[in-house]
Amino acid sequence: MSASDAPPRLPTAVISRKGVDRVRAGHPWIYRSDVTEFHADRGDVVEVRDGRGALLGRALSSNESQITLRMLTRDATIVDRAFWRERLVSAIAVRERLQFDATAVRLVHGEADLLPSLIVDRYADVLVVQTLSQGTEANRDLIVELLVELLQPRGVLLRNDPKVRTLEGLPQEVVLAYGEVPDVVEVREGPLTYRVDPWHGQKTGLFLDQSENHKAAASYARGRALDAFSYQGGFALRMAPLVQHVLALDASADAVAAITANAARHGLANVEAREANVFDALREFERADARFDTIVLDPPAFAKHKGAIPKAMSGYKDINLRALRLLNPGGHLITCTCSAHVDEGMFGGIILAAATDAQVPVVVVEKRMQARDHPVLLSVPETYYLKCFVLRRAA
Repeated sequence: MSASDAPPRLPTAVISRKGVDRVRAGHPWIYRSDVTEFHADRGDVVEVRDGRGALLGRALSSNESQITLRMLTRDATIVDRAFWRERLVSAIAVRERLQFDATAVRLVHGEADLLPSLIVDRYADVLVVQTLSQGTEANRDLIVELLVELLQPRGVLLRNDPKVRTLEGLPQEVVLAYGEVPDVVEVREGPLTYRVDPWHGQKTGLFLDQSENHKAAASYARGRALDAFSYQGGFALRMAPLVQHVLALDASADAVAAITANAARHGLANVEAREANVFDALREFERADARFDTIVLDPPAFAKHKGAIPKAMSGYKDINLRALRLLNPGGHLITCTCSAHVDEGMFGGIILAAATDAQVPVVVVEKRMQARDHPVLLSVPETYYLKCFVLRRAA
């Protein structure tokens, strides 16, 4: 057989011993520093081998990101149309079994659904998709085709504007991939309805990961309530029927307008929305000797990278310390962090330090996390990013 008749070489990556150990420990990310050979084009599905040539599985590849490989399989399974379809069917079936009391649900949560760098959210009859690596971007037409086949949506929007795509050498863009996606989609979460802007809203339209925590917070709500970093008012609106008054704070004028409109639509006259810097507002409340019976802190991620951890810890401590000082004895503080780099132990330590400095005795009533449609893959700590502590001021 001549050289021209030989079968083409399959895209291949060879990884170091450290990379092999990482694969065997169940983490799908292999960093550039642990790739010793790389024979692939951007976004290829590659065979991953150790230094002796043994097959470790197949992965999505990137020629620009520090995460060079994202493992899809740990065997010789062929990554073809049937593979993608099976993984999508499995993820969707999990959500159907959860029986969420909502029409806005995350259907695919990346690594935790064994589909790294792929996000699929459903808003009523519309799907919003994010392909966050070269590998999922290379397969996006197939992914959209399969989603349409499986779910028959009204439309599919590629909400590919996260900054993380620039690390892959990919453009930040929002593209209509199928059908029709209106500017506003109405969705329901329990007894509440929201008007979502899938084209421009935060994340893919809403922060879906807090949906079950909204309900949980309502079970503790009473008296005078404060919802800080409120966005569209998920906590405030859910607590409103159970409290005398709830003040929702957010730095965004658009968010405040959305909260006000949502409250009016639901006939919740005891909801007040105010545009404010939460750090400044908490200090002002403390100076004014204000008091609340229920406080929610749901800030944005203060630590988006490891280098930001010290500053983030200081920020989290500040808001929790002041919130505890504002809390009446017997009242509840529902406090959250969505920083993946601040783990549960670190967050608990921050809360303890805040309570100690505030000289407030605090009881942990409950620990919560992101909603069940945002599952955590135990071997990937990064998938456990949302931590939520429910605390009671003991005296």
